[in-house]
Amino acid sequence: MSAPRVTPVEGDGHTAPHPAEPPSTAERPRGYGGLLRYVRHARRRRWLYALTVLALLAGMTVAMVTTAVEQTPTIDEPVYVATAEVYLKERSFRHNPEHPPLGKLVIASGLVFTDVHLDRGFTGSQQALGRHVLYESGNDPGRLMLLARLPVIVLTLLFGLVVLAFARDLTGPAGGLVALALYAFSPDVVANGSLATLDVPAAGFLLTCVWLLWRARRRPHPHLLLAGVALGAAAATKMSVLPLVPVLMLLGVLSLWQARRTPGLDVRARTRLLLHGAAAALGMALVAVAVVWAAYLVVDPRLRWAGAENVPDIRGMRGRAAAWLPFPEAYRDGMRIQFGFEYDVWQGFLFGRLYEGSLWYYLPAALLVKTPLGTLALWGAGAVAVLTVRRLRPALPYVLVPPAVLLAVSMNGARDLGVRYAVFMPMFLAVAAAGVTLLRRRAVHRATVALVCFVAVSSLRTYPYYLPYSNEAFGGPSSTHLRLHDSNVDWGQDLGRLADHLHRHRPGERVWLVYKGAGVPAYYGIDASDPLKAPLGEVHGLLVVSDSAAAKADGRLAALLATSTPVDEVGHSITVYRRR
Repeated sequence: MSAPRVTPVEGDGHTAPHPAEPPSTAERPRGYGGLLRYVRHARRRRWLYALTVLALLAGMTVAMVTTAVEQTPTIDEPVYVATAEVYLKERSFRHNPEHPPLGKLVIASGLVFTDVHLDRGFTGSQQALGRHVLYESGNDPGRLMLLARLPVIVLTLLFGLVVLAFARDLTGPAGGLVALALYAFSPDVVANGSLATLDVPAAGFLLTCVWLLWRARRRPHPHLLLAGVALGAAAATKMSVLPLVPVLMLLGVLSLWQARRTPGLDVRARTRLLLHGAAAALGMALVAVAVVWAAYLVVDPRLRWAGAENVPDIRGMRGRAAAWLPFPEAYRDGMRIQFGFEYDVWQGFLFGRLYEGSLWYYLPAALLVKTPLGTLALWGAGAVAVLTVRRLRPALPYVLVPPAVLLAVSMNGARDLGVRYAVFMPMFLAVAAAGVTLLRRRAVHRATVALVCFVAVSSLRTYPYYLPYSNEAFGGPSSTHLRLHDSNVDWGQDLGRLADHLHRHRPGERVWLVYKGAGVPAYYGIDASDPLKAPLGEVHGLLVVSDSAAAKADGRLAALLATSTPVDEVGHSITVYRRR
């Protein structure tokens, strides 16, 4: 059998085996019968590949829809859902200005299928508005949340196709399946992709932008235009992507340079090519700005904005950035609010330690806990492959640099509240992990298959409790609350499950509840008292405490927990104690 034919990789001058190359002439079947068998075999392989992709996405769909149906609203969701309804009914930016509107418009696309009652005269805070819309206006919160979550689920599945396509472009069909499997079985992606929140949409649009920039190495102009649209969609969803804009513009220059470079260019020709690339990157950025403006115009064509009461006065470089960027005033005020959050002092919890402020290593440590062990191994192997395999080196600035830069920026943030702030990592590094399929050793391929299966088993074992997932090295989902808090484990998602648990297993018992979340216990039939407002001697019976509240317990709650015995847990996020 002849060696695989070698083709040049466009733009880098190197050669490498083409992943989708047809057999050489010597390998092709001879005669009509042999050719017919070859065509049938190729067709079966294509069908098998398509069925594998569909199976992975179908499994992910089941996991996310089940999670969306069973979980009650998390802390942030009611605000986004209520704001989305305000967009539809009032065309107003007055609520939740700290986040741009596109992600909430995605959520609103599900709400158009139901008649949500909205009190136009409501004047409370955005948190109070969320509670009012879900629980105090005659709406069905379960149905409302499902309809709000479904568009994000669909978007998460579409981003899975981007992961597949990006990895195929880099490594071929096998690498595409490895990347898609890691994405589909990622507990963090499933958990956050099944919520009506903004983290997965922003990260997915960012990944799409980088993939289009990679494709621009072949056809620069249409792909740079589309990359600008994707970048604008990311910036119109979350402002946290803005630090990556200069990096993406440099990638735009690099892509056009690789597409247009020819051997023997003199200095003047190279200078013109660089200027052309800079102009194209600037055009991409302008398209992104236009998309941001379009998102605001969809909500209110007149762009009415009277300002928010909680907009802080931000000075220095951050203040100048908020003043100078060419975005709507509502967007720039939202930036000021976000910068104000960075000046606040937040509480964090890591490996059993409660602390004030933030730790620079919090996100890497949290990712280490909440990422399947097989995924961590494949991320590392894929990163090594990108660095060492000659064919993959041109992809390094596209696959590894953007997540590294964004992670470094996120590590300097003030809020240690969850790996959702780094949910882009499972997306980008799934693509990088596909690089292991180009290592021409059978042992590596067997190990890759084994690790993907290990990831699948680890993910399926946590079903349907994806939010509190931690890997086997850290004790699994039931132990996550010992090491992390907030959206890593307990975001208020299990109030409905708690109601079912008390009804089935603890009927008629006195319940004392410390709940951290946005749900209303009484709506779910939980008749509970607040133990923090009663004398310690009167608190007897079941003491039910959200694990995030227990992680930060001090004073009165700490004294209650110290004299109580854990007897049950609900959803790995709420612990039931007995206090006699």
